[in-house]
Amino acid sequence: MSATNIEAPRQEKSILQISLLSMAGTTIEYYDFLVYGLAAALVFPTLFFPESDPIVGTIAAFSTFTVGFVARLVGGAVFGHIGDKIGRKRALVIALVLMGGATTLIGLLPTYATIGVAAPVILVALRFLQGLALGGQWSGAVLIATESAPPNRRGFYGSFAMAGIGASLIIANGVFLVLFALISPEQFAAWGWRVPFLLSVVLIGIAFYMQSRLEETVAFQRVKEASAEARMPLVEVLVTYPKQVVLAGGTILATGVVFYIYAAYVVSYATTVTGISRSAMLLGVILAGAVMAAALLAFSALSDRVGRRKVCMMGAALSGVWAFPVFWLIDTGSIAMTWIAVALGLFFLAPLYGPQGALLSEMFGTRVRYSGASVGYQLGSVLGSGLAPVVAAALFAATGASLAISVYVAAMCAISFVSLFLVSETAREDIREEQARGHQTVHEESRGSSTAT
Repeated sequence: MSATNIEAPRQEKSILQISLLSMAGTTIEYYDFLVYGLAAALVFPTLFFPESDPIVGTIAAFSTFTVGFVARLVGGAVFGHIGDKIGRKRALVIALVLMGGATTLIGLLPTYATIGVAAPVILVALRFLQGLALGGQWSGAVLIATESAPPNRRGFYGSFAMAGIGASLIIANGVFLVLFALISPEQFAAWGWRVPFLLSVVLIGIAFYMQSRLEETVAFQRVKEASAEARMPLVEVLVTYPKQVVLAGGTILATGVVFYIYAAYVVSYATTVTGISRSAMLLGVILAGAVMAAALLAFSALSDRVGRRKVCMMGAALSGVWAFPVFWLIDTGSIAMTWIAVALGLFFLAPLYGPQGALLSEMFGTRVRYSGASVGYQLGSVLGSGLAPVVAAALFAATGASLAISVYVAAMCAISFVSLFLVSETAREDIREEQARGHQTVHEESRGSSTAT
């Protein structure tokens, strides 16, 4: 089948439908990952680390949270290989099934009181599988959308996968909020915390639905048609695009720090330090997630008009500046001020995060795009998202003040701003071509050398 024949059906297929399916996968995938973060803040220190004092228990619980992000880097490499060798769709579906299975098993896991030290050990193992799955899912969802979208709308359609993260914030916090309203704290600690994890079995059904409904992207089918798949995608991307991998990680760094500080850590901080109720904090994060999801789409559409770098750099700058007022407002103990602080924090994150799906897709050639985008994204996630709650808790324990946390967030935003400054604009690149940003792939270079010889 020729490239023209491959592309014709895709032009008729609704790009919006593809993007919405991508968003659905990301929403439930990140829901699974976020419910762990909420449980780590609310009940895991008692259920799985009962012999620790409260501060050490929180740090220990968030450390298992960090394990998931280390696994994400491994997952980025593993699923990057699958996605570049056998297809975006298959890699995405496998990742979704793995996440759904691991999260459901956490909901069935006996606690420390029942099986002793085996409980936290198994918890960490399942958290590793969650991270492994998420490491492969993000790029799959993004590439399904961006490689299918019109060139002048990649930012907008690619952001549906990113907006799914905002939607997951609403759903995850909403489930906990409903549970708190329906059952007592004792019931929640006894069995209620399991419900959000068991609900993730839905993800397995979504995965099989996507398997039957989604088509492979035109860009990857062209590579398959030419039998031009990379033999070792990870090696090739590190040889051909080392600068892009590092800069991709740098651009993502602040994204993860800001998101997980506001989505996970502030729930623990506000409830323990300022005395705001858990229900009020969860409702505030739900409202902030709605703001973020809408803003992601708007700022990503803007990036199609003015370029990725300008929009992302604006988000990094605003997030860095807001790192200080956000805790000043939370420290007032006012519910309204806290809601405003978190909502504006996630709103300012939107221009940084929304266009990044398209940006990272455009930085790498088709043969290794899944590996490049995955490893770059997960590198930034491990150093940013994975460490953020632990670093924030440790800084507050050491200083007794929120200022150190604000300085930390601002510093991470500065690193992302510089990384974005060093990235060339990619919005006008044709990512369906084998070349990206003027770099030839290793395959093309070796073929050219053989011809010359």
